[in-house]
Amino acid sequence: MTYPSFLLANARWLSAGFLIAFVSSFGQTYFIAIFAGSIRAEFDLSHGAWGGIYLIGTSASAILMVWAGGLVDRWRIRTLCAGIFALLALACLAMATVPNATALIFVIFALRFTGQGMLAHAAMVSMARWFVATRGRALAIASLGFKTGEAALPIVFVFLMTWMSWRGLWVLAAGLTFIILPIVLALLSNERTPQSLAKMEHSKGMNGVDWTRNQTLKHWLFWLMILAIAGPPCFITTFFFQQVHISEVKGFSHISFVALFPIFTVVSSLSMIAAGWAIDRFSTPRILAVYLVPMIVGFILGAQSGTLFEMAVAMSFLGLSQGAASVLLPAFWAEFYGTRNLGSIKAMAAAVMVAASAIGPGLSGVLIDQGIDFSQQMIGIAIYFVVAIVGVWIGMFRATPLLSVAA
Repeated sequence: MTYPSFLLANARWLSAGFLIAFVSSFGQTYFIAIFAGSIRAEFDLSHGAWGGIYLIGTSASAILMVWAGGLVDRWRIRTLCAGIFALLALACLAMATVPNATALIFVIFALRFTGQGMLAHAAMVSMARWFVATRGRALAIASLGFKTGEAALPIVFVFLMTWMSWRGLWVLAAGLTFIILPIVLALLSNERTPQSLAKMEHSKGMNGVDWTRNQTLKHWLFWLMILAIAGPPCFITTFFFQQVHISEVKGFSHISFVALFPIFTVVSSLSMIAAGWAIDRFSTPRILAVYLVPMIVGFILGAQSGTLFEMAVAMSFLGLSQGAASVLLPAFWAEFYGTRNLGSIKAMAAAVMVAASAIGPGLSGVLIDQGIDFSQQMIGIAIYFVVAIVGVWIGMFRATPLLSVAA
């Protein structure tokens, strides 16, 4: 099936996945970090204190995700999204009225759990389950929702900050969430794969087994992949979380630095679409072996960059890996562990990723308070990804022959 015919035949489900991913932006770091300067100023927080609040709130959401993520195996996506959209809108309103730093912990928890956690999880699991032969393409199209939010929302909201208070902008975010909800519900009035059939129509994982979450946790491949799974959400999140700090250290204005985000988004979107095609054409293992290499280059260049152009080049390399990761990892879980228990397995992975996205900002904030700016930290991050790639190579070499269908 050609791309145009694929899009036309599956427009309603792909559009729903796109919109769910887009709305998750209000709980993503690249959106919350827009308000870092205002929040720190209002509550008199240091970089370390703000990072610590983010760490606690996000870590709590990761713990809850271990249980809540499995709901996608038992509830229809339409029903689940109705509740999560409403909770996300309420979380946005809570941020608009947050009275103190202590309450901020609970608000961050709510935003991260509903947005970056459950909505992002629901979007990717639904695509991986509803599509098999065209899984890579479906994941790529739905993931464009993340990229659209990542590109457009920071610029729009930073611009609006000159006209509205930061609290008023969170009311706007809540309003947009409520507006998009009925559109998603209408698109999902008839799901592509009814839940009653999902239990019968599924693909198996390694050794022709329907893997459970407990089996996955005990398997060596999970632990070989753990650094690769945790790395992109940890350090890309930290990169966006520290956008105000990076602008100050590099001598950029905040708006000029944010204006580079669409470059990252365009590159990562193209990479994502290419990775989706490559998965369907060449299989997941072959792409997994190389997708983190640009991340290493990007962080090394980012550490050395002194101009906006140089930073744009660095962000382009980061985007290459990030875009591929957003499609490859959901496909990895489905291909190696099967789709029968995909929701609970990916919920565990999502919890790891959410926890990683909490640790990065918290740790980087402490290091910044100790005089180690994020430019210096980026060299250490590049070394981390070298180690992660070694784990992926070993894992793919040992696990690929175990797939029920040779890759």
